[in-house]
Amino acid sequence: MQQTLNPIQNSNTAKTPDSTNGIFELLWSDFRIIFERDPAARNWLEVLFCYPGFHALCLHRLAHWLHRHKIAFFPRLISHLGRFLTGIEIHPGAEIGKGVFIDHGMGVVIGETAIVGNYSLIYQGVTLGRTGKETGKRHPTLGENVVVGAGAKVLGNISIGAGARIGAGSVVLRDVPNDCTVVGIPGRNISHKQSKHLSPLEHGKLPDVEATIIRSLLERIEQLEQQVQILKTQQSKVK
Repeated sequence: MQQTLNPIQNSNTAKTPDSTNGIFELLWSDFRIIFERDPAARNWLEVLFCYPGFHALCLHRLAHWLHRHKIAFFPRLISHLGRFLTGIEIHPGAEIGKGVFIDHGMGVVIGETAIVGNYSLIYQGVTLGRTGKETGKRHPTLGENVVVGAGAKVLGNISIGAGARIGAGSVVLRDVPNDCTVVGIPGRNISHKQSKHLSPLEHGKLPDVEATIIRSLLERIEQLEQQVQILKTQQSKVK
C-alpha cells in the first residue's frame, strides 16, 4: 500500500493533549498508520489484537495522561504491565506524538524525558536512553518522520532532526540534522539528502560505509600490486 504520511514541518516535538477526545484521536492515528506502513496488516482485527506496538502505545497513552495529572504509582504500574505484556518499556513521562509505529517492538526502551515526533517509525530493540546519572532532560528528542532501525541506541539529551534515518545497530551520541542518514558505532552522518520516494521500510537501500571503505582499500591494494609487478619486470630486464 502506498504511504500517505502527513508530516508537520513546523514542530519537532510531540504535543500530548489532555482531553479524552485528544487521546482517542492519537489512538486512531496510531491504529491507522499501521495499515499505511505494514504490508502484513490485512484487517482491523489483526491490528487490534495482534500488534504489541499498538498495545504498548494504548497503555502508554493512559499512563501518560495519569502522569500528567500528577497521579502517583498507577502510571508506573501500567507501564510495568505494558512491558510484561508486550516486551516494550515506555516510561509514563515520555512524550509520543501521533501516528507513531513501533514495528514488532520487542526490547524497545523509551526513557522518561524522551520525545518522539509524529509519524516516527521505531523497530525492535531500539533504546532511547540516557548516558549517565544527570537529572532534567536526559533522553533524546526525535523529530517527525524519523526512522530508527532495529537495535539502534540513541543516548543522551540529543536531537534527531525531522526525516532522519538511523541505521540498524547504530549508536547515536550526537545531534543529527534534518533528513540525514546515520550509521555505525558511534553514529556518523553519511548522507545529507534523502530521496523523497524512499520508503521508511527500505532499510536495504541505506549506504554501507564500511563496505565502501573496504572496497576502496582493495582497489588501492590491487593498484599497488600492479605497480610492484611492473617494477619487478623492469628490474629483471635491466639485469
